[in-house]
Amino acid sequence: MPNPLRNAETDPGRDSHPLSPESVAPHDGAEKELIARCLDGNLETFDRLMEMHETQIYNLAYRMIGNREDAADLTQDAFIRAFHALPRFRGGSAFSTWLYRIATNVCLDHIKKYRRQKSKMTPSQIRTADQEELDLLDELGDSSLDPQEVLDRREQQKAVQSVISTLPEHQRAVLVLYDIQGESYEEVAQILDISIGTVKSRLNRARLALKSRLETLREQL
Repeated sequence: MPNPLRNAETDPGRDSHPLSPESVAPHDGAEKELIARCLDGNLETFDRLMEMHETQIYNLAYRMIGNREDAADLTQDAFIRAFHALPRFRGGSAFSTWLYRIATNVCLDHIKKYRRQKSKMTPSQIRTADQEELDLLDELGDSSLDPQEVLDRREQQKAVQSVISTLPEHQRAVLVLYDIQGESYEEVAQILDISIGTVKSRLNRARLALKSRLETLREQL
């Protein structure tokens, strides 16, 4: 992914959500050293930190938004915001938790903005399938894969993602972070700045809603 820092002209400031990225602890080993060097002014080391986390942040953004192109843009935005927020890095939890918090805020901002704009968009602007279709063609062109299996798998993935995208954002965030990204209850609670009990409650509601909507979708097919 191109380095977003080269295009960062202004400091976006603090996150607009109450999930403020202030208290995060260094991770272990090489990551801890890279963070220390960044804080000492060696900004080139931030590229290394990006490489260590960009796949996870992209996956988070894609599952939250459901569009690959937007997910790539939001991943870049999250790293730009993290770069500017790095001097406020304190040390209360893992660096990845701090980064997930920033990325989640970026996604929530995007969801709110999209909701405001959607009423003004045409059907062709709302469609998000173009990149998905290109990816599908690439897979179908792989002679080692059975075309029907590819189609079945893609349809299942598309159905799940479409339902995830209909969940309320607070449920969606918990479901994506815990069930898809594999974060613990404690980590999700830190990322979203909520209690573990609230994490479990929202996760249960999200799972029930996901199951119900998938069953409804199957009945319609």
